[in-house]
Amino acid sequence: MNVYEAVKNIVTTRQAAEYYGIKVTGRGMAHCPFHHDRHPSMKLDQRFHCFGCQADRDVIDFVAGYFNLSVREAAMKLADDFGIRYEKQRPPDRGKRKKKVKAASLEQNYKKLERQCFSILGQYREHLLFWKKQYAPEEPDADWNPRFCEALDRIPRVEYLMDILLCAPLEERVELLLSAGKEILGYAGRLQEPETGTAGSSETVAGRDR
Repeated sequence: MNVYEAVKNIVTTRQAAEYYGIKVTGRGMAHCPFHHDRHPSMKLDQRFHCFGCQADRDVIDFVAGYFNLSVREAAMKLADDFGIRYEKQRPPDRGKRKKKVKAASLEQNYKKLERQCFSILGQYREHLLFWKKQYAPEEPDADWNPRFCEALDRIPRVEYLMDILLCAPLEERVELLLSAGKEILGYAGRLQEPETGTAGSSETVAGRDR
């Protein structure tokens, strides 16, 4: 596992918060360090969610925000502080990358797939952002709606994929679609699934009447 996976598999946000001196109640509540919080409004567990400022992410994002670090710096700090071992990423095999992109027909097929995948990611991101707002728990002890959990889990991943497709060099974009193309196309099926409320009534996700 790389440093990000190793840290998130071993350290919870609550453990990190307590390690760095934040007082957490028995129910997992604490004063939010990201805004002026008069009463404990942040729920800490595997992840964190503030019912005041709506901040929510994983343990690495929490430490990055708390210490004003980059995501990589935060992951490395957690690994060092908690004594976590991880695999160092190997440099990419440039020879293999060149073989993947040298065929003339590949570029044409790739561009079509890239546009399709970027469109799917954009639509899925809109769904996730809506779910994050629409299904956010109103009380600290309320059960989390599966769509809210999906939004918290998938938004960082989807935005990362979109950033690569939008900004990375051609070879990196090709490699991304070779490794994650099926994952992205799978989101298209998720977009086609009917929205069903907890009481069995149909819903829509684009801000229309439900």
